[in-house]
Amino acid sequence: MMKNLLIIITLLLSFCSFGAKAQEKLIDRVVATVGSGIILQSDIDNQYMQYLANGGTPDSDFKCSALQQLIMTKLLAQQAVIDSVEVTESEVDDQLNARMREMVRRAGNQERLEGFLKRSLLQYKEEMRPILSEQLKANKLQGTIVQKITITPQEVKRYFEGLNQDSLPHFNTEVEIGEIVVNPVLTKEEKSVFREKAEGFRKQVIDGTDFGTVARFYSEDGSAPYGGELGFATRDAYVKEFSAMAFRLKEGEVSPVFETQFGFHFLQVLERRGEEVNVRHVLVKTKPTTASLERTKAKIDSIYDKVSSGKLPFHTAATLYSDNKETKFNGGMVINEQSQSRTTLIPVDILEKELFVAIDPLKPGEYSKPFQFTDRTGQLAYKFNYLKTRIPPHKASLDQDFAKIQEAAQEDKTRRKLSEWFEKKTKATFVHVSDDFQQCEELKIWLTPKDNDIAAK
Repeated sequence: MMKNLLIIITLLLSFCSFGAKAQEKLIDRVVATVGSGIILQSDIDNQYMQYLANGGTPDSDFKCSALQQLIMTKLLAQQAVIDSVEVTESEVDDQLNARMREMVRRAGNQERLEGFLKRSLLQYKEEMRPILSEQLKANKLQGTIVQKITITPQEVKRYFEGLNQDSLPHFNTEVEIGEIVVNPVLTKEEKSVFREKAEGFRKQVIDGTDFGTVARFYSEDGSAPYGGELGFATRDAYVKEFSAMAFRLKEGEVSPVFETQFGFHFLQVLERRGEEVNVRHVLVKTKPTTASLERTKAKIDSIYDKVSSGKLPFHTAATLYSDNKETKFNGGMVINEQSQSRTTLIPVDILEKELFVAIDPLKPGEYSKPFQFTDRTGQLAYKFNYLKTRIPPHKASLDQDFAKIQEAAQEDKTRRKLSEWFEKKTKATFVHVSDDFQQCEELKIWLTPKDNDIAAK
């Protein structure tokens, strides 16, 4: 049983989908009972619908996996209620809005998504709200179960020695990379074009055009499909200029145009709720001009000359001049974001093509020439890279790959802890799966001995 639970715990740790109750109640039915809760066929069908909406390919086994995840979520959520684990309305709102934005992005636009879902986005959000609330409670409880798990160097060593030494993984080439990034800075005159554009959109609102309509047509923010609405949030959810404006205004009031690092905004307060506020806004992003790009190129060329000539250490230059806040206080070194241990070693096969091309010809200790690139926000900037280390392909080694092995050992210990929790919980909780799901291999762990006899026939 422990082995099977370890397998499904691995799935649970990566599971982030959620479903909604179907409108067609007449064709709905109970497919599983978990303690005092039930799981409906519509819950699974809507999980599958969202899976397809997010770009998944048709998969006949998906519904077995979906039911398994829903059973585990029910067990966690029911214990969360017992343990008084709560989630706030704003947490649910934030998750709903983020997931809806991603679904709209994948579908191409709101209308296409609503056609696929066969209902309005507002209706779909309300259907999903209780399901997502349950999912968030389950996630919080899961976090409390594993939050105190730590791993010692001795445990890492034992984990590694317990692996089959003849089938240890081979790691691809890995590199340690530094970067210095310089963003274009616009003059007041260059910015005025974007400010005037935002002022024009605001005037439309003041003159009587619906705020949401203006946001949908003109805002350059991801909230545009929702009429610019951001949902309830606290002060620390936004950059300081946005928070200052959002928490200063009264309900219904429209702000003047103001500037943040993202561009020029104006907003309207929709509702206040304690220390939270729900606003909608319009964003006009600032874009670099030809002149600002030329100034940026001259600045980074100057920094490059000082570093490559040895006049200024790379880590000092990064701290002084780089505009990338994620790396400048780390001596310019890039973190492997796919690693939980936040190591600076990065497999070359996950590098963006542009970055790989820049560092591929370099030897350790060398610098790439400055080049123009597009950052994560879609803005043009300049940077150059430093290759600190290149580790050739090799078989896993405790000395060379300690951080990766430590991460794997931590995940293994976490899975075992959760497996023990579910094994104990299932012994004390009634779980019944409907007959037509009992042939699912991954669900047999939840079947009673009688059910298993039926499934075997």
